[in-house]
Amino acid sequence: MATRESMDNLMQQCEDAIRYAEEQYKQSSLQEQYNDDNYTQALQGLEETYGDIAKMANFANSQQREQLHRMRLQLQQLQNSMILKGH
Repeated sequence: MATRESMDNLMQQCEDAIRYAEEQYKQSSLQEQYNDDNYTQALQGLEETYGDIAKMANFANSQQREQLHRMRLQLQQLQNSMILKGH
């Protein structure tokens, strides 16, 4: 079973990655000129976090796996939206 601290840290990492990616997505929608590097960095952050979730799932109990699955879906949805935007 994953420790509560490790789960809390990962959930915080997920929330941070999502928040940063959402900021970049909104900025790119509002501006004709935006920072492609930050947008790419946000996508990479989502991908890295997705990988960390997959690793943690190996050590998680069923309740933790469900929580990780929900977070993974959020990451995927945002990642797909950003990719479909055409970057």
